[in-house]
Amino acid sequence: MGPVEHLHMSVFSQSFSPCGRFLAAGNNYGEIAVFSLSSALSPDATDLSQKPILTFTAHEGPVFSLLSTDSHLLSAGNGEVSAWSWAELIKRNTKAAWTRRPNYKSSLEIPEINAMTMNPTENSLVIGGGDNNIHIMDLESGIFKSVLQGHTDYIHCLSVREREGEILSGGEDGAVRIWDCRTGHSVHCIEVFKYEDCARPQYGKWISCLTTDSDWMLCGGGPSLSLWHLRSMSPTSVFPLSGCQRQATFYQDMILSVGEGQFVSHCLMGGEVKAQIPCTPHSLNTLALNLNSTEHRVLTVGGSSHQIDVFANLYYRSFSLSF
Repeated sequence: MGPVEHLHMSVFSQSFSPCGRFLAAGNNYGEIAVFSLSSALSPDATDLSQKPILTFTAHEGPVFSLLSTDSHLLSAGNGEVSAWSWAELIKRNTKAAWTRRPNYKSSLEIPEINAMTMNPTENSLVIGGGDNNIHIMDLESGIFKSVLQGHTDYIHCLSVREREGEILSGGEDGAVRIWDCRTGHSVHCIEVFKYEDCARPQYGKWISCLTTDSDWMLCGGGPSLSLWHLRSMSPTSVFPLSGCQRQATFYQDMILSVGEGQFVSHCLMGGEVKAQIPCTPHSLNTLALNLNSTEHRVLTVGGSSHQIDVFANLYYRSFSLSF
């Protein structure tokens, strides 16, 4: 890859291996890089330890979503999902175990896949993207078994409330929809931009990030990042972060968020921004916490750069991996 491609690289997605010793990252050129965290974090790490053990082209078009099962890395690009065995990737073998494509209505335009999540209770993969629909694939059989229809514009983000048997989705139409997994029906539709505290008409109404933790939901995008209590369906905190947030997560008693701006924001549940930790990329797309391994427990952050920042301590960057 030449210097020009490097200059214009964006990292969109990340996923840790089930053992927690490796990190996969996907970029705008359809490439996946696999890094050895154990090498990069070891006391005798060299510059080479921060480079991938493997880089390969997985898809045409950006890899907007990566996800790991207990044995495979799943990647989404140009309207299809591919699975790569982690055991094979670690041996630098890049043959896909399988590739599947949802049953799209139109054969002309290939809708991009923006988000994937797992529903462990049903052993299914939940996919959302450019055709405004949610597609559900049974991981055992590889068959797409249902389509959830209701969004009027493309879907950016997905989350599963396992205990309640619900899927949440956020989209360009400004809606967060809550779906009943059993019936496939949309049981609630929250139009976040209609709530005065959250609305930022100058940015737009779309929802670009969404995550849930039992009774709580975080969502943001055009509207401010906000924390919602799902029983009362109301926003309890609105975070005063500038720009659009692209990914947020609950971690211990905090909320970590990234988006436009060169930092990871640490927020408290009550709505305060406690700290903003500087990062290498000017704008951020993805943050991931490696909770699969106590030994390699790190936060990794990627965005508009070929570098992925690694935080062994949440308050300062330890080093950067680079594509």
